Amino acid sequence: MKKEETVKLISAEGFEFVVSKEAAMVSQTIRNMLTSPGGFAEAQHGEVTFPEITAPILEKICQYFYWSLQFASGKETEFHIEPELTLELMMAANYLHT
Repeated sequence: MKKEETVKLISAEGFEFVVSKEAAMVSQTIRNMLTSPGGFAEAQHGEVTFPEITAPILEKICQYFYWSLQFASGKETEFHIEPELTLELMMAANYLHT
């Protein structure tokens, strides 16, 4: 994948997750950051920092992005969520509009 086809998502602890731009666009919030005409720094650098989202939660969110793309294309599989992550995932999903 070329650099312009990817987005770097950075957790509160500084962990970096490189995902395809198509996958990141599952999130309406990230889509707005990367495509709005307002000149967001995220669009210019291809990086989005989430100071309130921890690495384990952001990792699960990245997994969800790819799962969502597969589900949309007709591949129906289960998306397992560990019970201890549920509350934080719900809060992050609300922020990300996923």
